[in-house]
Amino acid sequence: MAARRVYQVWKGSNKFICGGRLVFGPDARSLFVTLLLIIVPVIIFCVCVASHLRHEFSSYNSGYAILVVAILFTIHVLVVLFLTSSGDPGIVPRNPYPPEEEFRYDSSVSVDAGGAGRQTPSLQFPRTKEVVVNGIAVRVKYCETCMLYRPPRCSHCSICNNCVERFDHHCPWVGQCIGLRNYRYFFMFVSSATILCIYVFSLSALYIKVLMDNYDGTVWKAMKESPASVILMAYCFISLWFVGGLTGFHLYLLGTNQTTYENFRYRADGRINVFNRGCLNNFLEMFCTKVKPSRNNFRAFAREEVPPRPRAPIIPRDRDDLGGDRRPKVEADLDIGEDLLKISQRRNIEELDEDIQGRGSNGPPGNTSEPDSIMSSDHRAPTIRSDARHLSWGKEWKLGNCTRCPCQFKCHRKQKLCDFKGNAPMRGVVLSLTIF
Repeated sequence: MAARRVYQVWKGSNKFICGGRLVFGPDARSLFVTLLLIIVPVIIFCVCVASHLRHEFSSYNSGYAILVVAILFTIHVLVVLFLTSSGDPGIVPRNPYPPEEEFRYDSSVSVDAGGAGRQTPSLQFPRTKEVVVNGIAVRVKYCETCMLYRPPRCSHCSICNNCVERFDHHCPWVGQCIGLRNYRYFFMFVSSATILCIYVFSLSALYIKVLMDNYDGTVWKAMKESPASVILMAYCFISLWFVGGLTGFHLYLLGTNQTTYENFRYRADGRINVFNRGCLNNFLEMFCTKVKPSRNNFRAFAREEVPPRPRAPIIPRDRDDLGGDRRPKVEADLDIGEDLLKISQRRNIEELDEDIQGRGSNGPPGNTSEPDSIMSSDHRAPTIRSDARHLSWGKEWKLGNCTRCPCQFKCHRKQKLCDFKGNAPMRGVVLSLTIF
């Protein structure tokens, strides 16, 4: 079987193209809608407005600058949109297994069939833990899906099914999570789109003014002369409410060093923002620092997940440290052994009774002593139990010798089977238990 790469076995909901070089969210199709909302209005502007404004200025060639600026600025918007949606937003790699160093032990009482309670250890996993950020303790949560403690400001995106560092929100218009590694590109995208809307709106209004001056008419005549300019002005005015409001909101978040998730979730709690370093330092941290490298190499060959080794029975630490009594466990295992021994002896008695009845009363009298000897061995079982307690812990326990083997018992030490063959001479059997 050929080795598979990380992006081919990725457990998140992301979509990969170009062999894992580009990573998108599961709703990447909405990106085409965003592209149409940007490209189509710009094409209409260049054809119906900018081309007519080329000769409306004193310098003949200065009118071409309007067309060039519109095209270049649109390319800039598309580039930052591509960088926002096609890169790793800051995904935290998953753990194949929970971190074992965070296990803690707890004991719960379980009642068996005999009514005796016995302590049963169970694994407990702390749901939260505290880390120190700028001298202040911050609580972080454990993610059951990714099996890790999320770093500060990290959250699990339910759409992408990944934990993302400095998670801001999942933007359906770019089809990607907004996090640590693409937040600056997202802010550049919405702010550039705002400037582009203002540019198109302003020049469309200028073209209406030029038409009014040339035809000595009213606004209505100018609007009838260039309906495309009116459509562009209406479209840009509506878009400004969205992208312009989004730009202003994120300017506030940048100045206070918050994320959208933190602002909506913790605004009512009145928590102290431990990440705020001042307005100027917050902007410098976002735009004047190097983008951290991705923690995932999607093109690397995936490692085969080795199933975890079976964990040995766990004993609570507090009982070990205090030298707790292990006798309840020993007594329970000995009870099982005694029950097996008694069942074996009872079956021997039944077979001997059938043998005596088959032979009749003329049978040798010596045979009647066998059941008595077997019955006496049944009464000696408690003695075997009390003697067995003095043996060492963790070894095999010799519960006694039966006089006949009606079934097959496996000797753990010698790895042999003791077979009962009809009326063969009686042979001894060692019934052993291994105590963990």
